Amino acid sequence: MKNLKERAKQLKIDIPAVFIALGKRGTPIIAKIFAGLTITYALSPIDLIPDFIPVLGYLDDIIILPGLIAITVRLIPPNIFEECRIDAEGLWKEGKPKNWYFAIPIVLIWFLVIFLVIKAIWF
Repeated sequence: MKNLKERAKQLKIDIPAVFIALGKRGTPIIAKIFAGLTITYALSPIDLIPDFIPVLGYLDDIIILPGLIAITVRLIPPNIFEECRIDAEGLWKEGKPKNWYFAIPIVLIWFLVIFLVIKAIWF
C-alpha cells in the first residue's frame, strides 16, 4: 500500500491526466462526464463543504476529490490513461489554474441547498 506522500504525489499527476483524458477520442462518454465533474471540483476555488466547518470541511479534500479521481480513472481505458499520465507530468508545475468560473457549479449547488432549506422552513 502506498504511503500518504506517494498518494498525494500521484493525485498531483492524476488530476491533470484526467483533464487531458477529457479531450482524448478514446475516452468513453461516461468517463468524460466524470472527468468534467472531477476537474471542475478540483479547480473550483470554493469547496462543496467549506474548510472552516470543523472536521467536515476537510472531508472533500481527503475523501470526495480522491474518490472522484478513482472513479474517473477506472472509467478511462488503462492505455489511454497511461498516455495522459505521461503527458500530465509537470503540466501544472506553476500551480493549478486560478479561473473562478470553475466555482460556478459549487455556487449553484449551495444556492439550491439554501433555496430548498428556505422552502422547507416557510412552506
